[in-house]
Amino acid sequence: MTENTQRIAVARLVGDRAIVWDPEDGMFLYNQGYFGQPVGIRKPKSAVFDKPLELSLLESAFLTREKKLHVLDTTGDHILNLDEILTLGLKRSEEFKDQYLVYAQLRERGYIVRPGLKFGTDFAVYEKGPGLDHAPFLVHVIPQKKGVVPLDIVRAGRLATSVRKRFIIATVKSNGEIAHYSFIWHRP
Repeated sequence: MTENTQRIAVARLVGDRAIVWDPEDGMFLYNQGYFGQPVGIRKPKSAVFDKPLELSLLESAFLTREKKLHVLDTTGDHILNLDEILTLGLKRSEEFKDQYLVYAQLRERGYIVRPGLKFGTDFAVYEKGPGLDHAPFLVHVIPQKKGVVPLDIVRAGRLATSVRKRFIIATVKSNGEIAHYSFIWHRP
């Protein structure tokens, strides 16, 4: 590979995940910003591993857009484009497009975005990366048409206080602009 040639990893769609079977490709992507999860390694201590890499559809869509990944369909005969990956995501969740737009914006701004499931939210957002710093932000995506309800605000405050993180609700407006609402819990 010459210096002018950008490396493009290859993954294969398996259910709602894309698996990068070649460990060299997997290490390349993981090293580019903690993309994916090495199979069987819960908390990788380094970007060196000899395992396949599992990517979410959000990560796959973003890496496809950035021309760092080719995702093959389940047959292995067709490379999925960004729209096809987004369509697959929308079949699993009607909020997928909004989540993708927020995810992509955070990545474009240089943040490391990891799943926030253990915090009960969409994303845990790091400035440096897992194992290097704690995620200072939790981001929850709420579709604009759904709106923010009082329970969302209470949950944001309670969660932010208990884990000492800033809780951010992100909504995608009809014009595509993303609005962020940050909550900090103050005690009198």
